[in-house]
Amino acid sequence: MAKFVFAYTGGGGMAPSPAEQQKIMDAWMSWFGSLGDALVDGGAPFGASATVAPDGAAGDGAPAGLTGYSVLSAASLADATAKAKGCPVLASGGSVEVYEALPM
Repeated sequence: MAKFVFAYTGGGGMAPSPAEQQKIMDAWMSWFGSLGDALVDGGAPFGASATVAPDGAAGDGAPAGLTGYSVLSAASLADATAKAKGCPVLASGGSVEVYEALPM
């Protein structure tokens, strides 16, 4: 089994009420539960970001717009992509980028 990083973009941000926040958290926990042993690291949402240029200059914000990540194990990129199709970020207009993490 290989490891895959799911990089999330978009997704609507923080829900306005505690009840809506709980509903979103429940959807994530349900999806994580459906993944079983394939879930290696549930990851975390991202907060503030910065970009460092080749000359060492740093600026606020990162252009990719990533909002979080998870790490899963899967038999192939196709298998990982199929697992990503159940991700709750998709229901709120976000997307999932799937990357194979190559062994070092």
